[in-house]
Amino acid sequence: MSEQNLLEKIVSLCKRRGFVYPSSEIYGGLANAYDYGPLGAELLRNIKDLWWKTFVHEREDIYGTDGGIISNPKVWQASGHTESFNDPLIDCKSCKKRIRADHLIEDELNIKVEGKPLGEVDKIVLENKLKCPSCGSVDLTSVRKFNLLFETSLGSLEEGKDKVYLRGETAQNMFLTFQNVVDSFSPKIPFGLAQVGKAFRNEVTLGNFIFRTFEFEMMELEYFVREKNWEKYFEYWKEEMTGWLTSLGISKDKLRWRRHTEEELSHYSKRTEDIEYDFPFGGFKELYGLAYRTDYDLRQHTKFSGVDLRYRDQETGEEFFPHVVEPTFGVTRTALVALLDSYTEDGDRVVLRLDPRLAPYKVAVFPLLANKPELVKKAREVFEDLKTEFHVAWDDRGNIGKRYYSQDEIGTPWCVTIDFQTLEDDTVTVRDRDTTEQERFKTSELVELFRKRLE
Repeated sequence: MSEQNLLEKIVSLCKRRGFVYPSSEIYGGLANAYDYGPLGAELLRNIKDLWWKTFVHEREDIYGTDGGIISNPKVWQASGHTESFNDPLIDCKSCKKRIRADHLIEDELNIKVEGKPLGEVDKIVLENKLKCPSCGSVDLTSVRKFNLLFETSLGSLEEGKDKVYLRGETAQNMFLTFQNVVDSFSPKIPFGLAQVGKAFRNEVTLGNFIFRTFEFEMMELEYFVREKNWEKYFEYWKEEMTGWLTSLGISKDKLRWRRHTEEELSHYSKRTEDIEYDFPFGGFKELYGLAYRTDYDLRQHTKFSGVDLRYRDQETGEEFFPHVVEPTFGVTRTALVALLDSYTEDGDRVVLRLDPRLAPYKVAVFPLLANKPELVKKAREVFEDLKTEFHVAWDDRGNIGKRYYSQDEIGTPWCVTIDFQTLEDDTVTVRDRDTTEQERFKTSELVELFRKRLE
């Protein structure tokens, strides 16, 4: 199976089985906007819940927060986003398509130019006679800056509306609430703030399914440290991010870290590294990012707001601006790599070997024969018992083999079949998705069995 063929199969499976649908499809759709169906919604929720459990609930040094999507526009002036949150764009004069110049160069020449001066990017496009990917024309405009923040407005009257922005990152929420958390909880350095939420970027170069979209979800941490310790914690979070991915079953062979060049660095960063995944489109591309933001943000918000955001050590009385190490995890990209990495074909059997903790359904319950009331009744009892603990699927369609294959394709780890022996000794068949092996267990053992397997 070719790499591109793999992506096509994932896209097909996602729509057919209810993971991901094209958004606004009945109106012709909207480029690179997607809705998540019943199984996709479960997959995303499982990723977020597991991340929150791992990085918030199981730690004493990280506090969860949940900030708003719209904030005072001065926030984005202070953070530098209204001036520096830009992409290099060119337009095709023939077909009017708008293109990200750095992506065009990377796709055609395999050269990274992110962050280079616009003149230099323009020169590369001209010297290599790069063409519009849509119509093939070389008649392109000069490269110019394009701000990624989505603008909107507040106000009940058209003439009285104020311009505001949809957030381009969740980080600023945590910097804004930093002092409130310090006042409420008196955390000791180092400590972190965490948030899971939507962000919006007016991207121009889109594509490759859910890899890059206008609207996406982030799982982000701002970890506050003393300046002298930032390198130690930077390396620590590299290990934590790699460990999180491999704990989900993502192949370590498909992961690598890449350090940003000086030209690539964002305006707030002194060091950034991406953990990249070997995608079936274009090879290694960014999955997560890790940035050392220095004390840039707290200093900027202190300057623009007039509120002192320095941290005060309760033991020594020392006051200082903490420095920040920022691990950023993408929710939808996590879902995408989980699907890509778990997709397997075994003869005519398609299997999503998802980590059971991520699987939309943990268990499926079948009556062996749907036309036997006594089997259906017993299967319903088992189903009702299990669904108080787990997300469980009920399936009584077609023959048992097709039901197994259907559950394999959506990643359900275990199937429970109620047959005539169940009526005699209260045992059921439990089939494993990955091995297809079947064992019999008492119905009274099932909850504890699956609880342990999920642990």
